[in-house]
Amino acid sequence: MSDDLIEQARAQFAEASDAASLENAKARFLGKQGSLTELMKGLGKLDPEAKRTEGARINVIKQQVEALLNARRAALAQAELDKRLAAETIDVTLPGRGRGKGGIHPVIKTWQRVEAIFRSIGFEVADGPEIENDWTNFTALNNPENHPARSMQDTFYADMNDANGLPLLLRTHTSPMQVRYARMNKPPIKVIAPGRTYRVDSDATHSPMFHQVEGLWIAESVSFADLKGVYTNFLRCFFETNDLELRFRPSFFPFTEPSAEVDIWFPNKKGGAGWVEWGGCGMVNPNVLRAAGIDPEVYSGFAFGCGLVQLLGRRDLAIGAALHRRQSPAHGAAPTLRARLHGAGSAGVVCRGHLRGRIRAFRRADPRPERRPPRRCRYAGGSRNGRRAAPRGPPNGS
Repeated sequence: MSDDLIEQARAQFAEASDAASLENAKARFLGKQGSLTELMKGLGKLDPEAKRTEGARINVIKQQVEALLNARRAALAQAELDKRLAAETIDVTLPGRGRGKGGIHPVIKTWQRVEAIFRSIGFEVADGPEIENDWTNFTALNNPENHPARSMQDTFYADMNDANGLPLLLRTHTSPMQVRYARMNKPPIKVIAPGRTYRVDSDATHSPMFHQVEGLWIAESVSFADLKGVYTNFLRCFFETNDLELRFRPSFFPFTEPSAEVDIWFPNKKGGAGWVEWGGCGMVNPNVLRAAGIDPEVYSGFAFGCGLVQLLGRRDLAIGAALHRRQSPAHGAAPTLRARLHGAGSAGVVCRGHLRGRIRAFRRADPRPERRPPRRCRYAGGSRNGRRAAPRGPPNGS
């Protein structure tokens, strides 16, 4: 009886061609109504001695049936694997599939572009801590004790104190790095400080963390005309057009005097033509120079700043606005500024002097017969083949 049951199981398991049919065959022997289950149910009718003997015999049969079942399962799994391997044959002589390297974040690309432009005219790039002390972030920048920016509603404070017992904070602008750089270096100083800044400000148009770039130039006889020349030409170079229309609107900042807001004219902005506030600038306040250990009677300087996301988001819009206006190019920097910049031995600006393909397409579609040649950035100092050209004079002989 036991040998017949084992042979029946072997034959039925061997006939199963897939996992489903094998499970059906298993149920005939090991299921609730299976042959071995029925034998186990019959043990209750036997006397103790016979029950012990018969139970041992049934367990041996059950073990052998389970061994046959597991062996058939392994054979079917191996057959399935062999079938898949045959269908998914890989030609190892083919070249490998390379992984995508990803790309640089647009904000970081803007950051790198700003650095390249300012490096080309002799500016250094400074980087510093994002956790600042009260003196560097506020006091050294001529912020009074009762200034609103010092309140908990505007600034993130850390649960640590500085040497003066005042709490440390997340910097609210990158100006503290200008103070640090000015204290570590002697004039002339030309530096920009891009980086992350933090303010308690979060809504649809603001983020508690944002990217900012600020610039500083301290030397003898630096004037507001130099500030206008550098900042105007930086924006024209960044937006790749000389047709930007800027205005410097009087304003107030504790760390500069006089101070101004820089606005750019956008004739096709949302809501109609108008000025868009771009950033702040001004001549460095004498108190800030003294805090950095610089004599304001000998040296003067200017500072400026704007958001990197703002530069990124408005770049295409500014180029399109310049093309729609079709105005004559605005004057560039004063000759004194050009002489000072080129005299520093700086290399040409890393930016294109012509507009991109979509701008060229716009010009080709322009019904006006005259077409202006592609414009070069004022500080480009180079030709299309990358070789440096001699500095050009100011436009219109001015």
